[in-house]
Amino acid sequence: MNHPREPRWPAILSVTAAVAMHFALPPSLRTGPPWLGATIVAVLVAFAYWTAMTDRRRLNTYLANSVSIALTVGLINGVARLVVSVINKGDPPIVLLRSAVILWGANVITFALWYWRLDAGGPFKRMDRGGRHAGAFLFPQMTQSAMENESWRPLFIDYLFLSFNTSTAFSPTDSPILSRWAKLLTMTESILSLTTLLVLIARAINTL
Repeated sequence: MNHPREPRWPAILSVTAAVAMHFALPPSLRTGPPWLGATIVAVLVAFAYWTAMTDRRRLNTYLANSVSIALTVGLINGVARLVVSVINKGDPPIVLLRSAVILWGANVITFALWYWRLDAGGPFKRMDRGGRHAGAFLFPQMTQSAMENESWRPLFIDYLFLSFNTSTAFSPTDSPILSRWAKLLTMTESILSLTTLLVLIARAINTL
């Protein structure tokens, strides 16, 4: 049975936003020239989209995971440099505050991509099942009676919402976590989010 293909444009739009955020960071928090990373990510995204549309699943997985890895490396590097800059007072307070907000947003997008790519085998396997599945996250729609919405399956926006809640509340709010790898990822996201929040608080106190 053929099930509707999951749209890829929300993920592509989110990746574009994450790359644009790195352009807004000061040079002291970037990993090399931003255009270089943007070019690499753009090429990977273009090929990943092509492999998704042509059903080259294994290659698509490699390429899409490479995009997530690139964004994760840039994110962790930015957060680490942000902490060092706060300690050394290397950048003006307003620059640090803006950078913390930017990195927080990049954190939400980066981990949303990881959840979307890894949960229940990824978008291809969720599409093959055509409905609810036994994955790493128990979304509220999965707890309803099977007769109400049997064909429901999570899309990228659901994982983006999950990631936003994790970065805001430092824990999942409406979707329990069932697998160990997902627990480790959400812990990492919460740590990075908490770090940027502590930077905001520290700079706010110092400017009082």
